[in-house]
Amino acid sequence: MNWKQNLGIILIVLGALLLIVSYFADLVDFNFYNVGALLIIIAGIVTHIAMTKRS
Repeated sequence: MNWKQNLGIILIVLGALLLIVSYFADLVDFNFYNVGALLIIIAGIVTHIAMTKRS
C-alpha cells in the first residue's frame, strides 16, 4: 500500500501519540507540546480530506 495515500492518517496517529507521550512524560503543562500535537492532528485531517477528494 502506498504511504502517500495514508499520510493524513499517519499524521493524526502521530499527533495522538505525541499527546499520549506528553501525558506520561509529565509534559502536559508545557503548551507548545500540546499545540504542536494539535497542529499535527489538524494537518492530518486536512491532508486526509484533500487526498480523499483527489482519488
